[in-house]
Amino acid sequence: MKLRHILSALLLLLPLGALDAQVPDATVRWKAEATQAGDGLYELVFTGETAPDWHTYGTASKYSAPSITLEKLQGCVPEGGLYDITEPVLEDGEPVFHGSFKLGQKVRLTADSGAAGGYITWLACTGGACASPEDWEFDLSLGAVPDTAHSSVISDPSESASGAGSLWALILEAILWGFAMLLTPCVFPMVPMTVSFFLKSSTTAAAGRFKAFMYGLFIVLLYTVPISVIILLTRLLGGDAVTADIFNWLATHWIPNLIFFIVFMVFAASFFGAFEIVLPSSLVGKSDKNSEKGGLVGIFFMALTLVLVSFSCTGPIVGSVLIRSTAGEFWTPMVTMLAFSVAFALPFTIFALFPSLLGKIRGKSGSWLNSVKVVLGFIEVALGFKFLSVADQTYHWGLLDREVYLAIWIVVFSLLGLYLLGKIRFPHDDPEEKPLSVFRLGLVIAVFSFVVYMIPGMWGAPLKALSGYLPPLETQDFVLGAGTSDASGSSASDGGFAQKYDLKMPLGLEGYFTLEEGLAASERLGRPVFVDITGHGCVNCREMEQRVWSDPRVLQILKDEYVIVALYTDDKTRLDEADWVKLDNGRVLKDLGRVNSWLVRERFGVNAQPNYALLGSDGKLLAPVRGYNLDVDSFISFLRSGIDNFRGE
Repeated sequence: MKLRHILSALLLLLPLGALDAQVPDATVRWKAEATQAGDGLYELVFTGETAPDWHTYGTASKYSAPSITLEKLQGCVPEGGLYDITEPVLEDGEPVFHGSFKLGQKVRLTADSGAAGGYITWLACTGGACASPEDWEFDLSLGAVPDTAHSSVISDPSESASGAGSLWALILEAILWGFAMLLTPCVFPMVPMTVSFFLKSSTTAAAGRFKAFMYGLFIVLLYTVPISVIILLTRLLGGDAVTADIFNWLATHWIPNLIFFIVFMVFAASFFGAFEIVLPSSLVGKSDKNSEKGGLVGIFFMALTLVLVSFSCTGPIVGSVLIRSTAGEFWTPMVTMLAFSVAFALPFTIFALFPSLLGKIRGKSGSWLNSVKVVLGFIEVALGFKFLSVADQTYHWGLLDREVYLAIWIVVFSLLGLYLLGKIRFPHDDPEEKPLSVFRLGLVIAVFSFVVYMIPGMWGAPLKALSGYLPPLETQDFVLGAGTSDASGSSASDGGFAQKYDLKMPLGLEGYFTLEEGLAASERLGRPVFVDITGHGCVNCREMEQRVWSDPRVLQILKDEYVIVALYTDDKTRLDEADWVKLDNGRVLKDLGRVNSWLVRERFGVNAQPNYALLGSDGKLLAPVRGYNLDVDSFISFLRSGIDNFRGE
């Protein structure tokens, strides 16, 4: 606003009497695009076209330079100011543009994608007089499609810069994420539950197909409708902190995780033959009187369970979509979420359909179908403990340390192996002894091989294949060759924040748990800062630590060349009053996870774990924020780029 006041004052000194001609609607017509400049850097290019007989000024003008105001920055930070791309001509010592010209502004991504919005202010003149200063608004998306520009429409300055091409790219990305979610540790446990639920759900193939379709539809609706409502409310009321808290609560709070654990245990008991899970007949009768469409209430709650359970892994995806909505995009997040949910629901619809196809041979094969249910029951017991472990980690209960968790899994899968050998029988099993089939023998070998693989983990073996499921190694009481758990995780802030709130680093690394401590250490030691945006319940974080960080090359760089700061965004520890954070709106953040979650959203523009940021001693980014990626060589290059930029190489 100060620039406008200065320009307005200058106008009083100009010979306005010469401005007899009609002033056009816009003395300069603009369009904008964002192009990659390499290494997370984007160039915002503003192409202007002056009206006939009018001219405007370059950025080096002493009195009439154009300016840029960046009001909406999401997932990016500006680098430098507005500059001339087109070389202006000098008239009376002033840089001037006639006709077509280009200006530029650089921004650097701090997340996988971002958005930049604001307005250009300029002054144009004709003859010996000038028009009033003018503004043109723009809104650009960054990082959605490599090497693709997103242009604003010339005729409508306020229109979003996202083009149709970027929307289709986002849809394709959402579809791929939807399919990929099936393999994550918090979603995969629902596969056996889905199969077992529908094994006894349908009496005819037609009913099975209908129920499988409804299951998929419920999943899509449960993702799309509530998200759309939240986006609408976010659009109207503003602020993404509330929506982020909702998903954080679902993924990490003890109440939903304990409920999920109990649900898995109840299903497992049912699979073992302790009882049958059925809805009250009155409820089923009220919800659906058509026998071909019966049990829709149960199917709906199965879909609801899947959606809620999956938030530990899908929450970051959903959260990033919601953040896009706060950046001014309205329909794009809804369409993207629809694409994601359809892709996510499709495999489960197929799993739900599969048992109905088996219904034709149910009568002849009741024994082996019951065996399938029992096997699924054992798997449900093992996987259900993951949810109890999440609550245990975020609240520091100390109930499921790594060796306790492993002991449970070793026992469960040993019993599964004995069941497959026929040494254990359940109420609904066929009492007649049958020879062990080749297929069943193969399963026995696989199960006991898995048990043997887990046993060294009781003494601290990393078990990288299970890193997404197991509690972190630093929770283990005894690690062979290390002596105590203190060797498995430590901190450099003795007597400070780490000791006060019982926080530890993975893999024996030393570090800090507040950004202030880390930046101070960076200044003292002359090293860049490695910020680990993580969570106790983050399965992908554990995978990154065990499969990427544990690489000797990565571990050496982190130990010797960085100051490490771990920001746990889901920790439920209540902070001392001196560590509380009061926001501008009066809200007070009182627990560690909320403070860190707010910090990383505000400072780095991210709302997911894991993410990694490299900072200089001044707190400025040395490279774009990096997310989940198991490519070790790429991670090493990322770390090296931060070191080189820190040293100014």
